[in-house]
Amino acid sequence: MSDIQRTLILVKPDAVRRGLTGEVLRRIEAKGYTLVAAELRTADDDLLAAHYAEHQGKPFFGALVEFMKSGPVLAVVAEGQRVIEGFRSLAGSTEPTAAAPGTIRGDLGRDWGSAVVQNLVHGSDSPESAAREIGLWFPAL
Repeated sequence: MSDIQRTLILVKPDAVRRGLTGEVLRRIEAKGYTLVAAELRTADDDLLAAHYAEHQGKPFFGALVEFMKSGPVLAVVAEGQRVIEGFRSLAGSTEPTAAAPGTIRGDLGRDWGSAVVQNLVHGSDSPESAAREIGLWFPAL
């Protein structure tokens, strides 16, 4: 039985600003995942509202959307054996200070003391989320 999956990965504005996109992509490829699509873009309110729909109404929602609009985002679709779980492990804990060494967030993340955790990357958390998110960011796939 094959567990080949696709996932959406977002290299967030903080990572793009710090010139870490190449390092993030290097780690994804070094893990053995295939890059299926990639696009550098600035997300708008509609896309971010749809992407973060489950957080609408929460106190941090507005700050999250503003952070994600603060600069370009590299949107990536990666494919591979159990890539959803694998990338989330590669990314590390959402809190950069607590993320394990060897993970993207553990090695490269910083706690900026901001209202929204600026944690470099996003990865889909389930096959259902991956399908929904890929459809939002890459409707032609």
